[in-house]
Amino acid sequence: MKKGFGSFSKNFWTVVTMEFFERGSYYGVMSVLSVYLVLGIDEGGLGFSKERVGIIKSVITPLLYILPIVAGAIADRFGYRKSLFFAFAVMSTGYFLTSISTTYATVFLSLLLMAIGAGVFKPIISGTIARTTDSSNSSLGFGIYYWSINLGAFLFPLILIPYLKTLGWNYIFIMAAFGTGWLLLLNLFVYMEPPRPQSQKTLSQVFKEMVLVLKDYKFILTIVIYSGFWILYFQMFDSVLWFLKEHIDMTPVNNSVNSLLSLFMDNPNWEFDAEHVTVINAGTIILLQLIISALVKNFKPLPTMIGGILLGTIGLGLLAISSYAWVFIAGLVIFSIGEMTAHPKFISYIGLIAPEDKKALYLGYSFLYGVIGSFIGGILGAYAYVRLVTNLNRPDLFWLMFCAIGVLTIVGLLLFNKFVLKPKQ
Repeated sequence: MKKGFGSFSKNFWTVVTMEFFERGSYYGVMSVLSVYLVLGIDEGGLGFSKERVGIIKSVITPLLYILPIVAGAIADRFGYRKSLFFAFAVMSTGYFLTSISTTYATVFLSLLLMAIGAGVFKPIISGTIARTTDSSNSSLGFGIYYWSINLGAFLFPLILIPYLKTLGWNYIFIMAAFGTGWLLLLNLFVYMEPPRPQSQKTLSQVFKEMVLVLKDYKFILTIVIYSGFWILYFQMFDSVLWFLKEHIDMTPVNNSVNSLLSLFMDNPNWEFDAEHVTVINAGTIILLQLIISALVKNFKPLPTMIGGILLGTIGLGLLAISSYAWVFIAGLVIFSIGEMTAHPKFISYIGLIAPEDKKALYLGYSFLYGVIGSFIGGILGAYAYVRLVTNLNRPDLFWLMFCAIGVLTIVGLLLFNKFVLKPKQ
């Protein structure tokens, strides 16, 4: 019997490849999208207001979190390959149309197509991995799956985006169209339909389960409180990028990196730009996730979650007290450590508070934090940025506002745990 990496089937590695290219394309685009949309037309951007960009992000990002509920049931019923064909076709079309769109309405609609395709794609990959692994290799299999997500989010913005920007912003979306479009061929010639589950949920069952979960006020209250942290997280794709472009002089970082690169090449001219925010987040997770997970594995979920949220809050707090380049980098790294500390324990926490006979169902709906966090985060970040940073020139107040949300999240979890959640014997 094969063990380790050799225990996985061709189908497993096929979907890991799909995940790498899909997430690489997605994070490559998202690492600069909010900058491109607000950049002046004379600079190659579209010149939209930050508030209008916030509305776009508050619609398309929640879709990525909520569509997988329905998409998973549809895929189980009609087949994974058919669903993947739909996902890749719609997704790549959305990216391509974004590359040639210049009006607010057409960009919005094009990105909606992308989000629909990505939302349908999401549950199929995790579902395939679940059906191509067993108890002996499932943990490693999902570890490789999550690692492939961060590897795509690390490499695409680091290598492709800086080069594509020199050709023209539209080439970033063309790259994503090809990065997801070629997966149609992989799906056609390599991917194999995994065994269907014996009991397939109908859409009416899905909606009945949704109502059942939404009626549990304790569960929903947990999600609402925890989503406060994700309001902070989604600033990494909007307001943090605008703040970097408008208020941070990255010369000290550029000089240090170029000094290092000069050992290997002549006259390096590397520059830190918006896409490298995503690179730092993904790179920190790749380097430290196993270490952090090992350090906190025996800690209780709630204190660990609070510790992670506190670190994330401190990370954004650094942006409030200094605009020095290395302080900005430190803030991003500390926030990323907070994210990888808090989120795995959140999954454990949901497992603890869910009814014994409905743990899987509740875990399936735990992603609702992303729906709430991205919806509020996109609009709040954009509107507050214009009023506090652009109009008043008070970025410190802007970041302190998000620090306050982080603190309120921590307080909310403590109060919920003490007064709402009944202690388990």
